[in-house]
Amino acid sequence: MQIFPCPFCGPRDETEFQYIGEPKARPEPAEEVSDAAWAEYLYFNANPKGASREIWLHFTCMESFAMTRDTETNAVIGSEVLRPGS
Repeated sequence: MQIFPCPFCGPRDETEFQYIGEPKARPEPAEEVSDAAWAEYLYFNANPKGASREIWLHFTCMESFAMTRDTETNAVIGSEVLRPGS
């Protein structure tokens, strides 16, 4: 088992977390976005090799946060709060 650093609760077992996805800007306004651009946003991810910033949900506190993780080694580099002003 691996330990993930929740910025709200501290170090916790990885089984308490759910991967949400990679952080990316949503196309706005939706009415003016082409089908191709919307499909790109919904279905295509960068999937970089090495250090990657990801969005995770901690089920215990129900908070989402950004975690930086090395996708080659699965080593956690750090985590940060996503809320503005935090």
